Amino acid sequence: MSEFPALAHVAVTVSDLEASRRWYAALFGADPVLDELEQQGTFHHAVFALASGQLFGLHAHVDHPAASDFDERRTGLDHVAFGCADRAELEQWVTRLDDLGIAHGGVVDAAYGSGLSFRDPDGIALELFAPPS
Repeated sequence: MSEFPALAHVAVTVSDLEASRRWYAALFGADPVLDELEQQGTFHHAVFALASGQLFGLHAHVDHPAASDFDERRTGLDHVAFGCADRAELEQWVTRLDDLGIAHGGVVDAAYGSGLSFRDPDGIALELFAPPS
């Protein structure tokens, strides 16, 4: 058996697909490469192609349960982290997030690397991460 394969895509469920599509398009600096209602009509998805080769998808389900805020402490997704080359790149992202009006926690350094945390319109935890130098 070969090595475990690379991560191909991440898909998150959002409450307002149009608002999230605009927000992520601004963050990624690109429009989705796919935006369609799934054939059975159970969910609509928009998919972004990231420069790293992975895909990032937004899903809006037709039969969604009552809304509740995202909480990384519940079983399920904790956060999605995007890799940066180094801390200097994280500092560039601080400026980019500020320019987009996206609140963040600033660059936080730890022994295992540095991170820049922020949330999407649904409160889903996102991070830009760089390994220690």
